[in-house]
Parts: sequence; structure tokens; C-alpha cells
Amino acid sequence: MTIVDPLIADVPVVALPNSAIATAAHHLRDVVQICFSHTDAHKAIVVFDLRSDLAMALASAYRQCLPNAQFIDFDTHSAEQVMANLNALQAGDLVVLVQTTNFRMDAYRVRVELFKRDLKVIEHPHLGRMPAEQALIYIDSLAYDEQYYRGVGRGLKQLIDQAPFGVLDSGEGAELIYASPFEDAKLNIGDYSGMKNWGGQFPIGEVFTEAKDLEAVNGKVRIFVFGDTSFSVNKPASPITLIIERGQVVDVQDSTPEFDEVIAKIKEDEQVVWVRELGFGLNRSFNRDRTVSDIGTYERMCGIHLSLGAKHGIYGKPNFKRGDGKYHVDVFAVTESVRLGDRVVYKEGSWIV
Repeated sequence: MTIVDPLIADVPVVALPNSAIATAAHHLRDVVQICFSHTDAHKAIVVFDLRSDLAMALASAYRQCLPNAQFIDFDTHSAEQVMANLNALQAGDLVVLVQTTNFRMDAYRVRVELFKRDLKVIEHPHLGRMPAEQALIYIDSLAYDEQYYRGVGRGLKQLIDQAPFGVLDSGEGAELIYASPFEDAKLNIGDYSGMKNWGGQFPIGEVFTEAKDLEAVNGKVRIFVFGDTSFSVNKPASPITLIIERGQVVDVQDSTPEFDEVIAKIKEDEQVVWVRELGFGLNRSFNRDRTVSDIGTYERMCGIHLSLGAKHGIYGKPNFKRGDGKYHVDVFAVTESVRLGDRVVYKEGSWIV
């Protein structure tokens, strides 16, 4: 089976040092045991490829922390062979997907199908976008601090759900005012008890919501990174300022051609640029200076990110039909402070909960 990703350069794959693999194994052992409560009472299958240094490292790390698992090389098996093995699993068993890009198995949407069968899933996609030093940052981001993620995550959720309004201060006079309560906050903190699906994409670390009244969002926000049209982290030389009125981006200051292209594409298909998701990233391995290229991974960055575009299927809104929105573009705010009601919950690069 072929793997194609235009973002992955055709460069030689050089194995990461054994120390990095040992670190990954330590972190993933915690993930498997603490987040997934996995024991040898249940089966585990790891589907992997060896097309990137990070995929190779994670496959080796899982061999250490899941010694009794079945390992399947995606490149030496057909889709039918892979699915036949996965279909033999029972509810509560564990599936790990270690992917240089994103495995495609014809008509199969793998994670969706696995969740339907009550299987636990750890997914590592787009690993080839993060070679060399970025691979080491990614491995760091897999560390699971149970007290931090669950304590801060649940604390933030409680404050978000009770807050009558919020304020995001981006410095230099830029404040984004949420003059509205927030939707019921969702958690991605490595605790799946009580959830419909057990697992998802790793690394983890996020609490997210959006304004109940999207038109109650007004002001300015300065962004230092955005997801560009190739789903890559794009970091302009200096922050871009978004002017937001009634929940829509109405003007952009200090923009770049790449960001102009993002805005133009959204407007072309959706006419206006809505601001929807308000994400509270928790993963301390990522910050304004410590980045990786894959936007889906960097989304967990410790700080605030927003989404541009009408697409946010988690929350229904009266004038938004589910599936109508085409765009959900992550942008990352310069975050001096965050207030929920009168309480400061973020300052000097850390959550205060």
C-alpha cells in the first residue's frame, strides 16, 4: 500500500538515538497504563510503518511497553489483511496506529470503524512531518502527567462552564471580549471514563469550547502562528492582528500573503470568516518558540488557539447546519492573560487553576 503526503520531503530516514526511544517507551507506558487501563487481559495490535524516523522510534517504543502485542507492518500487508486482524479483536482491546502520514484502507475510515466496535485507539498520524529535532519535541509531548492534565483540565472546564464572560489579552492593547457564557467545555486530558469513545489522536492536552452567542465576540487578537493551506504551522515574522466584530473577522492588520490566502479561501466558500472554537491548550512541550510543523499536533500547545471558519461540528448553533461549514483553521493567539469572569486563569505562560 502506498503512503502519499506532499508535506513530507523525500529525505533519508535516519534512526533516532536509543535514548529517545527509551524516553518514548517510558511516556507511552504511562499512556497505555494510566489513560487506557490496558493490561494483558486484553489484546493489543500495533499497526505501523517505517517510513520516517519518528514512526520507527514509536514502533520500537511500543515493542518495549506492549511486549505481548501483535505488530503489523502496514507496508507489507494489504488493507484486507490489516482489517481482518483488527476485526478479530473484542470490545476493550487496544489498537495503536503509528503513521508517517495517515493510513488509507480503501473504503475504511479506520478510527471510526474501531470506535464503533468499542475498541480503544491510540492514533499517531503525520509523523513524517516532524523529523529530527521536531521528532524529539513530539516525544517529549507524549509525557503524561496525570495530576496536571486531569487537575488543570477539570478545573478549567468547571470555570469555563460557569463563566458569564471571558477576556483574551494579546498585548499591545489587543483584547478579545467574549460577552457571552460558553458552551459546555469538552476535555482531551487522557481520561476517557464515561466517554463514548476511548482514545483519539496523540499527543493530548486540551479543553475547548466556544461562545454560546457567537456574535457576542468582539475586539482584537494577535496571532503568532496559523495553519496554512497545506495544514502546516506557519509562523510569520511578527504577529498578525485580527479585528473581530460580532464573531467575524472583518479586517486583518500586518498580514502575510500566506494568511491572506487562508482568509480568501474561507471567504470564497463561506462569504464571511467566523470565529468559533476557543481552545485552551495544556501541553507544555509546545509553546511560542517550541513548535512542530504538523498543525494537528501543535494544536495542543500550552496557550489559546481559535478556529476560523464556520466548521465546528461539536456545537450546534441555530443558524449553522451541521456539515455546512467547510473550514476550521487553527490560529494561535499571543496570550498575555486569560480571564473567565473576574478570575485570571492564564498568565506568564501557565494556567492558574
